[in-house]
Amino acid sequence: MVFAVVLISELLAVVFALVRVPDGPFWADLGLVSLFVQWLGLTGAALLCVARPRLARLGVAAASAAVFALLMLNTAVFSLLAARLAGGEAPPGDGAGLPSPWAFLLRNEAICVIVTALLLRYFFVAHEWRRHVRAETRSRIEALQARMRPHFLFNTMNTIAALTRSAPATAERAVEDLADLLRATLAASDRPVRFADELELTRVYARIEALRLGERLRIDWDVDDVPPGARVPSLTLQPLLENAIYHGIEPLPAGGDVSVRGRVDGRQLVITLSNPVDPEAAARPGHRQALDNLRERVRLAYGERGSVETERDAGQFRVTVRLPLET
Repeated sequence: MVFAVVLISELLAVVFALVRVPDGPFWADLGLVSLFVQWLGLTGAALLCVARPRLARLGVAAASAAVFALLMLNTAVFSLLAARLAGGEAPPGDGAGLPSPWAFLLRNEAICVIVTALLLRYFFVAHEWRRHVRAETRSRIEALQARMRPHFLFNTMNTIAALTRSAPATAERAVEDLADLLRATLAASDRPVRFADELELTRVYARIEALRLGERLRIDWDVDDVPPGARVPSLTLQPLLENAIYHGIEPLPAGGDVSVRGRVDGRQLVITLSNPVDPEAAARPGHRQALDNLRERVRLAYGERGSVETERDAGQFRVTVRLPLET
């Protein structure tokens, strides 16, 4: 930010030096103008930083008026100081023929008002644009998550109905697990969650599916190397397991093993999930959509820092999710 202030101030100094009619060499005049404008820019920025806590509590109109007042006061102080150092007249090299430091002050105040108005307008537009982007991103994430409702809902309800008489305790536990899963699915998704919470939710889903698939479903969990406090987007791991069961385990008469791996690679969290697939069976509906939804959510949350990669070979389907390690 300091570099930006210095750069903008220097660009203004070059413009001012070009439109002036200097008494001496151009570069000497540019040096004096640069020194003056840089002092104004840096001290004005420092003044606004100090006043920021108070300005943040004001409305837009009051805060704008306060910014104008502070910067005009800062300009007045340094304009009078510069004129005083120049011997009571306008600073040397002022080819505009200003007769007194007061005329020099008025000109600088007018420039201050114009530049401040332009900057405030730019900051307002930039703020509104960022707020719009954040709102749109949050809406897209929520829409993507809303499309990822568990398609196993009806199968689960049938399983619970079948267990109600034969194993009421198991049926009761399944209802509680289903409620926890649906609660997490319907929850807000604009903030990351702890990996430990995402893992527990995925285990809840696995218990529900185990009631229906029995010994056909075997899951190998290897996630001890992942810090429990690592942050991941909500519903990252559970949809991957759902995808593996629906497209990999269910079509196989004997079922199969699903491998869930988690590790830390430098400053990245790497989650890999693999499952067997029938190489001769046609892809079931929704396979690409679920992965595309997850890939879009990761892109919206992390940009180029996150990725979702897929690989299929030798009867195995593998999904690798890479996220920046945040705790």
